[in-house]
Order: sequence, then C-alpha cells, then structure tokens
Amino acid sequence: MRLRHIDRARAIAVLCMVEVHTAAIIPPRGMTVGDPAAFMAAAFGGMAAPMFIMISGWGMHMSATRRSSQGQMGASQWINWMIPRVAILTFCQILVNILLNVDRGGRFEWHTPGVLTLLAVAALTAPILVGLGARARASLLLAMAVSPVILGDASGLDWTWWERVSSAGGTEWISRLLWNGTYPVIPWMFYIVLGTMVHDTSKSRLIRERYIAMGLILTAITIVFAVLRDIPWALTEGEAVLTFFPASPAFLVVSGTFALLAHRILEGNEADGGDPWKGDSLSFLEPLGRITLTVYVAHFAVLGVVALAVQGEARLEFLPAFVATIGHTLVWIPLAILHQRHCPNICIEEFLRRISK
Repeated sequence: MRLRHIDRARAIAVLCMVEVHTAAIIPPRGMTVGDPAAFMAAAFGGMAAPMFIMISGWGMHMSATRRSSQGQMGASQWINWMIPRVAILTFCQILVNILLNVDRGGRFEWHTPGVLTLLAVAALTAPILVGLGARARASLLLAMAVSPVILGDASGLDWTWWERVSSAGGTEWISRLLWNGTYPVIPWMFYIVLGTMVHDTSKSRLIRERYIAMGLILTAITIVFAVLRDIPWALTEGEAVLTFFPASPAFLVVSGTFALLAHRILEGNEADGGDPWKGDSLSFLEPLGRITLTVYVAHFAVLGVVALAVQGEARLEFLPAFVATIGHTLVWIPLAILHQRHCPNICIEEFLRRISK
C-alpha cells in the first residue's frame, strides 16, 4: 500500500529544492546574504535536501526490507536490485551536471558528485543497513553526526563553491564523493540512516516524537550558543553554528530534527490506519511525490536554459525575480497532476521499476 504522507513529503522536499535552485540562478539585484528573503530561501534549501535524502533512505530501506523478507536474498539477487538504482542515479547526476554545466553559466562540472550520487551509494549500502539492528544503526547515526569534527580541514572548511564541485583526476573525485564534495557520503549518510530508523519505527510514534523533542532541545541549545558567542546561527558556508557547505554537526542535528518533525506532521494518523495530516486537502501534492526524481532532473533542464541566458548576473529586480522563482516552483504541481493523469508510465521512476523486476 502506498503511504500518502510519504508522497506529500517527497513533493514538498522537491519543491523546496526547485525553489532554492531557481533562486540561485536568478538572484534579484541588490540582495545580500543578510536579507530576510535570502535567509528564507536558504532556509528552504537547508530543509529540502535533508528531507529529500531522509525520505529516499526510507524508500530504499522499505524496498530492501520487503525484498529481504520475501525469502533468502543471495548476492546475485542483491546485485540485481542494486545495479539498476546505482546506474540510473549516476546517469541522472551526470545529466543534471550537463544541463547546468559551468561552461554555460551553470553551477556544476559534468562529473561533479552530488545528491544523486549520494543516493547511488546509499543503494549500495542498503543490503548492509537491512542487516543491522536498531542499536547498530543508532551508533552509525551518531558517528555520522560527529564525523565533521573528525574530518576537520579535510572537509574543505574554507573552500569556495568552485573548489567543492571540481576535481582533477580520480582520487579527487572520490574525495568529493566521500567527504568534501557538495553532498559527500560522510556525513550526509546521516539522513539515509535516519530514514531507515523512521521506517522501522513507523508503528511507534512515541519513539519518533521523543527523537523530535530531543532534537528541538538541542536546536534551542545551538541558538543560545550562537547568541552567547555572538556568531551567526546559520549560513550556507562560513563561520556559523549551522553550515551547509560543509555540513556541521549542529546542522545535521537541527535539519534532521525538522525533517522528522515535517514527516511526523504530514503523517497525521496514517500509520494507525487513519488519514494523513489535512486529509484529502493536500492530495494535490501526491502526483508530484510519485515522480520526484523525474522533476528533479527536468527542472535543471529549465534552469540550464535560464543560466545560459543570464550568465550568473542578477538581471531582475526583487519582485520579478520572486515571481519567476515561485512560479517555476509551483508550476510542477499541475504538470505532475497532468502527467499522472495522461502519461504516468513515461518517467524515470517507472523505467526503474520495470528494469528492477
């Protein structure tokens, strides 16, 4: 049975990612990082990727667990399950990089590891995570949370964006994939493991609510710490308590907490056989939630054309830039509804399902 709140969570996550990517390509004139609108855009982006990855981890763990529970899964069966996912996710990452390539005003080299290569690695580790107990995965979650401290300068603390998305040779590419790229395996596997734990506690709302309460307490502590030390609470990069590039331990905990909170709100009573939050009133999001990978790739095709036209220059005033950003974000909702109504089998997700059978 398809869980409606998961589709809604996927939809909201991909919409937030579309919004922040669009805002990065068409920034309005005169806006600085301290502007409230810039802070809000960054906040959506900071929330989107963790939730997107957490829900993806939930989905992979659900699929792997279902396969494992159906009988003995030998090495060849696991390989047949993993290879299509790894191949498609890696291909889509390269496609995204080409669509928004730096040579045409974009943000990526063609070979830049990113969120989809992170999910490809997650697919490779899914059989291992299925075999781990709750305590082992909780320990792994903690290890991922503290890993930025252990990595230190190796994570590229003072790097620019262009250093983080470029690599000279295979060794540097592997380091970008594993610990100092945009979405490196260490520590971003934190959200994959968190997704597996959300899946396994689907019938234990009290446990997840305790996680959320603990996370909110830790979030409050990070805010107090920022005030006492007179440093910014959150920045995309730089000197702050929460940083996205590279992901700081505080960012992992705070964003993971809000991803859990958003999931719990959207879930409503569905885990107990009832309705998700707001019942049918948010059902318009569900078609989008079924094709998030397709939309993720497709929106970069649109942004690639825009990036080529603007070449990184802020050409619009605030209001037109705002309207363009929100318009490009929301248009994917009716497009997804039309897609699911008229051609639901024409998408990356359906192709993956077919070659996985």
